[in-house]
Amino acid sequence: MKFRISRESIVSYLILGAGAGALFSCFYAINDAQAATTATLQPIVIATAGDPRPFTYFDKDHQLVGYDIEVARKVFSQLPQYSVSFTTTEFTSILAGLDADRFQVGANNFVENAQRKEKYIFSQPIFENQFVIATSDNNTNIHSLSDLLGKTSEVNPGVNFTTALEKYNTQHQSNPVKLQYTDADLLLVLQNLESSKTDFQLIDKSMLDQYISEYHLKLKTIPLSKEESALIGSPYSYFLIAKGKVGEKLAQDINEQLNKLKADGTLSTISNKYFNGDYVPK
Repeated sequence: MKFRISRESIVSYLILGAGAGALFSCFYAINDAQAATTATLQPIVIATAGDPRPFTYFDKDHQLVGYDIEVARKVFSQLPQYSVSFTTTEFTSILAGLDADRFQVGANNFVENAQRKEKYIFSQPIFENQFVIATSDNNTNIHSLSDLLGKTSEVNPGVNFTTALEKYNTQHQSNPVKLQYTDADLLLVLQNLESSKTDFQLIDKSMLDQYISEYHLKLKTIPLSKEESALIGSPYSYFLIAKGKVGEKLAQDINEQLNKLKADGTLSTISNKYFNGDYVPK
């Protein structure tokens, strides 16, 4: 039996073939364009330790949240030229990663000191701290910074309060503050303080207030004078930005968005969410 193909069928096949070819060409063109767009995005890794709360922590659903984290997400939601990911690591490893340009941004309630100023780019300040001394509720002999000499405190390596106390000790070597270095979670540190296993804790007031409220800790808050606070350092905290190949441009883009978020009240909204108060730098 012979098959007969009409002239109309041949024409139809040619038209369909041309259409299919055009369709596949269009499909591959779209995917090539998408691949090219993805390839041009600058990857940015934001590193955090996931502590101290409420600046950075994991919520009950194991999601990374906190003031620094939410501010960072708001900033980069308006910067589509970057492909952003978050990673958690030990506090000191954040700085090592920034040094090696493995991480491009550090988000962990970072304050300014001379060593960091030399090594990293600082964003615009994102938070204004108020430094205080925390003691157990039954404390009767600590009333000011000078009373800390000879007393004991648990401290995390590399943080601003630890650096301040280490410097304070060099000026009072005959009766230094007794520093117990730890990587323990802040809640455990404050519980040890509550039970008088240590004598005091230098801390941000906003953070201390939240822990006292949430965990019903019996702790006393002792405000520092302006002169005493100056010994600790700048009251502001920042994002740290690596001085890598994209550092200067990245800092410029971040600061532009931070200024917008401050102007439209977004930063104040996030601050109130996590601290029940507006701690945005004026």
